[in-house]
Amino acid sequence: MKLLRRRFLQLSAAAAAAPMLPRPASAAIDYPTRPVKILVGFSAGGAVDIVARLMAQWFSDRFKSQFIVEDRPGAANNIATEDMVKSPPDGYALLLTNPTNAINATLYPHLKYNFLGDSEPVAGIMRVPNVMAVPAQLPVKTIPEFIAYAKANPGKVYYASPGTGTSVMMSAELFKILAHVDLSGVTYRGMNGGGYTDMLSGRVQVAFDNLPGSIGYIRNGQFRALGVTTTARSDELPDVPSISEFVPGYEASAFYGLNAPKGAPSEIVDKLNQEVNAALADPTMKAKLANLGGMMMPGAPADFGKFLAEETDKWAKVIQTAKIKPVE
Repeated sequence: MKLLRRRFLQLSAAAAAAPMLPRPASAAIDYPTRPVKILVGFSAGGAVDIVARLMAQWFSDRFKSQFIVEDRPGAANNIATEDMVKSPPDGYALLLTNPTNAINATLYPHLKYNFLGDSEPVAGIMRVPNVMAVPAQLPVKTIPEFIAYAKANPGKVYYASPGTGTSVMMSAELFKILAHVDLSGVTYRGMNGGGYTDMLSGRVQVAFDNLPGSIGYIRNGQFRALGVTTTARSDELPDVPSISEFVPGYEASAFYGLNAPKGAPSEIVDKLNQEVNAALADPTMKAKLANLGGMMMPGAPADFGKFLAEETDKWAKVIQTAKIKPVE
């Protein structure tokens, strides 16, 4: 693990920030004049789809025009993303951006697009902490105790993951590097597809799961929450510390935002951005997003663009250091 740690730090020192280029100006635009589609790279009912539908309803009500969610699952979000970047840059095709967009940029070396280069950041919506949880029967109650337990059982402590390249897996891999522990991953067809069952039985010992998925088990006492992956504590679990309080430099989260094809008119991007920020300030919408464990991400398009570049850079280092490969 010392070699991995050294390599990670070397990559961190060598990284350069991606330049933020200004969007082209355009004449005043009457927008929208026809339905707008919001592309989602996952099946209906998941967190990405839910956030997209909340925003689509908000836009539809505010613009008095249809915003339609189109689920295009498959290829780890790459199908929907490619559809978006290849759409006309007129503001009528948007993508519900999520962590796989930052992760896939490095995980899949032969993509037919460059996400940062081929899209316009519109707005961040929210971040959702993952939660480091263990079965209630595991004899550890704190992160230091878990680290000691893992070091005493190298390679014999298993983490559950819903797939290669997910924020759940990447959160675990980042923990391995920075905490100097040797954990083994077990992949399921979604956490509901066996991950939670094996956690409950103790066959796997930890998961860095999306908070909405695990919080019911935590509240019922079936899982024990050791830490949240964001540097700030979660309002949903205020007594649970941040992992970074014990593992310096650790930070991970699921996030959601909107992107448009490269070259989308600045007036449209700014108009959409203003409406997203209005949604994040609205008490009813804030409550709906907070119910999903969300931490609001207000800001300008450039703020979201900077965040995406930083996330892409961070996960590139983890993928390279841990030598993670996509599933064929």
